[in-house]
Amino acid sequence: MRRLRSQPSEPFAGAAHAGQKPCDHPGCAQIGDFRAPRSRDALNTYFWFCLEHVRAYNAAWDFYAGMTPDEIERAVRADVTWQRPTWPLGRGGATRPERGEARRGPRMHDPFGFFDDDEAEPTREAPPTPESRAMRLLELELPLTMAALKTRYRELVKRHHPDANPGDSGAEERFKEISQAYRTLMTSLTA
Repeated sequence: MRRLRSQPSEPFAGAAHAGQKPCDHPGCAQIGDFRAPRSRDALNTYFWFCLEHVRAYNAAWDFYAGMTPDEIERAVRADVTWQRPTWPLGRGGATRPERGEARRGPRMHDPFGFFDDDEAEPTREAPPTPESRAMRLLELELPLTMAALKTRYRELVKRHHPDANPGDSGAEERFKEISQAYRTLMTSLTA
């Protein structure tokens, strides 16, 4: 037999229009305009709360309450793919064979050779940028900081300055190259 609700208190009695629900918080007689899931296992069934009580419910809600760290990790990983199964790409999860290794399975028709690494020409490196040439000249590596650049510049200037190398005709040229490399890197760091 169905249980009847007791008469609503004053605030809800005046707003008892069709389709409106009372707040599900015990003792509250406000209208339940805001829904909140009942539990982690029943996300499509709801409590209906007034604004005050839905705020309190949401502040206390913890989806992962009662789960172990391993269960939480599995749930988070499953959420990455929207709870759908995944599998490795390729035939049977096989990876692309290395050079010299026999290919498995049927070969795709590729009349222009876009996907054929074995017969392709070896790729050429991109031309070096002014910054990469400057870093190589100053013997610096990434990540580059302003302090490291200034320290290295001072060392090389002291070593290759024409006044420190009297009679060395190449010292002035090396000094110019070092100064230009320093300006290039300073410009890229301050830009």
